[in-house]
Amino acid sequence: MGNCCSDVASGAGATAGVGGSGSSAALGATNDALDYYLKSKGFNGLFSQIELSFSASNLRDRDVLSKSDPMVVVYQKEKDATLSEVFRSEVVLNSLAPKWIKKFIVAYHFETVQTLVFRVYDVDTKFQNSREEMLKLDEQQFLGEATCALSEIITKSTRTSTLELKRKDGFAPQAQPHHGKLIIHAEESLASKISTEIVFRCSNLESKDLFSKSDPFLVVSKIVEHGTPIPVSKTEVRKNDLNPIWKPVFLSVQQVGSKDSPVIIECSDFNSNGKHSLIGKVQKSLSDLEKLHLAGQGINFSLPTGAGQNKVLKSQLFVDKFTETVHHTFLEYLASGFELNFMVAIDFTASNGNPRLPDSLHYIDPSGRLNAYQRAIMDVGEVLQFYDSDKRFPAWGFGARPIDAPVSHCFNLNGSSSYSEVDGIQGIMTSYTSALFNVSLAGPTLFGPVINAAAMIASASLAQGSRKYYVLLIITDGVITDLQETKDALVSASDLPLSILIVGVGGADFKEMEILDADKGERLESSSGRLASRDIVQFVALRDVQYGEISVVQALLAELPSQFLTYMRIRNMKPIPP
Repeated sequence: MGNCCSDVASGAGATAGVGGSGSSAALGATNDALDYYLKSKGFNGLFSQIELSFSASNLRDRDVLSKSDPMVVVYQKEKDATLSEVFRSEVVLNSLAPKWIKKFIVAYHFETVQTLVFRVYDVDTKFQNSREEMLKLDEQQFLGEATCALSEIITKSTRTSTLELKRKDGFAPQAQPHHGKLIIHAEESLASKISTEIVFRCSNLESKDLFSKSDPFLVVSKIVEHGTPIPVSKTEVRKNDLNPIWKPVFLSVQQVGSKDSPVIIECSDFNSNGKHSLIGKVQKSLSDLEKLHLAGQGINFSLPTGAGQNKVLKSQLFVDKFTETVHHTFLEYLASGFELNFMVAIDFTASNGNPRLPDSLHYIDPSGRLNAYQRAIMDVGEVLQFYDSDKRFPAWGFGARPIDAPVSHCFNLNGSSSYSEVDGIQGIMTSYTSALFNVSLAGPTLFGPVINAAAMIASASLAQGSRKYYVLLIITDGVITDLQETKDALVSASDLPLSILIVGVGGADFKEMEILDADKGERLESSSGRLASRDIVQFVALRDVQYGEISVVQALLAELPSQFLTYMRIRNMKPIPP
C-alpha cells in the first residue's frame, strides 16, 4: 500500500451537499488582515477555548526547614524563539506535589504551532504575601522547566501530558534526578461546542446610491478590550435591495465570547472600491437577538452623529431565524482516537528550472536557506505532524523521468519500488533532496495520478474501519494539463476521508487551481455529471500570502477542520468518549 496507481476504489458515501460551518461569503476588496487572503472563503479558522490545569510531583526541595513553595509560570514561544509570559499560578505553600487551583485559559488555533514553556519556581518566604504578578522571578529559586506544543496535549486521549522538568541550560533530567514532573490537563470550553444559525432581514433601508438602490451587507463584530470591534462574520451582498433577507450566518458562542457578550451588527452599502457606506448599526448580544426572534420584533438602526450622539433611523433589523446547536468538536474527535495523516506530492516538471542553478525553484541553497518547496513542506508538516502518531508519511514526486525509466506522474520520493512512506518531516526533506539528483525534470503537469494514489490509501483505511483522515499536500509551479481528469479524481475522492492542500509556487497563472478550490459555492462536477459530495481542496498561491499578515500555513489550513467535520457529519461518525 502507498505506491502510485492510476485507479481509485472510492468508498461509498453520501452525495448530498453539506453547508459549511463558517459565515457566508465575504465581500470583495477590504483591507483588514482576515480578508487579505480569506476573502470570499467565509471561514475564520478553527479555535477553541482551552483550560489548562497544573499539578506536579517529586519537585526539588530547595528550602532548609520546610518544603518548597512552588509557582508555575507559562510562556508562549514565538517564531523567533523569544518568550512572552502569559500566565502565573498561585503559590502553593510547603509542597513537593502541588495541585494549583488557578487555570490558564488559552485559545487553541489548529493552523499554528503554539509552543508553550512552563517554568516552576520556589517562592521565597519573604515574598509570600506579595501578589504573584508582582514577584520578580530572578529573586525566586528555579526548580525546572518543560516545553511542549499545545497540540501535543490536546491530541492525547486523556488530554493529560506528564512532562519531565529539567534545568534551563538543557541538561537532561537524568543528570539532575530531582527536578520532578509537571502534569498538565486540558479541558475544552463548552462554549466551543455551541453554535448558532441566524437569518437576518432588514426593512426600509436608506439608499446610498444616486441612480439605484443600495447593495447592503452585514458585518458582525465582537467587542474586545478597550471597546475595539473585531469582525467575526459577514453576509453576502444583496444587490439593489432595501428590504434584504440574507443567507444564514453561523456563529459559535466562542467566537463572540458568550451569549451575553455585546456584538455590533453594521449594515453597509457595498462599493467595489472597498469604501463601503455605513447605512446603520445596532449593538446587541446573542441573547438579545434570540429574544428579538422569539418576539418577532425588529430593532432600529442608528448612525453616529459625530458629537457622541446617535441618530435613530427608520431602518430596522429583524431576526427571522435563531437556532442553537451543540456540535461534536474537532478536539472531541481527536480525543477519541482520530488522526490526521500527512502525505506530500512534489512537482518535478521542467518548468521549475535546472535545480543546479540559483534561479530554479528547486535550487538547494548551500547556505541552508529553504526554497519554496522546502518551506511549504516544513511549514505545513510541522503543524500536521502532531496529529499523526507514527509520523510515517507517504511522499511522491510527479512530472519527472527516473533513471532508465519513462516519465512518471507518480513515483515514490524515497526511490523505493515497493513503498512510499518516509520517517518524519526530515525524511520528506531528505528524500526530496535525493530525488533532485536522481530524476530528470520533464512534464507535463498531471495531478490525477497522485490524487488517485492518496485516494487509494484513504479508501483502504476506510474499508478497514481505521479512524484516520488523510491530508495530501501538493506543491506545484505550473498550470495543470489534466484539469478534467483532476476534477474526476477529486469528485471521486470527496466521499473519502481526504483533504487536498495545493501550494502554488513561482509566477504561473493559477486560475485553474481556483476552480478546483470550490470556495465560491459551486461543487466540482465530474465528466459523467456527478457532483462532489463536499469541498476537499484548499489552494494558496505562495506569492499572495508570503508578504501578508497571515502565513501560508494559516491560509492553507484554515478550512481543514471544517472539511474534517463535514466528512464526519456526512457519514454520521461520532467521537467515542475516551
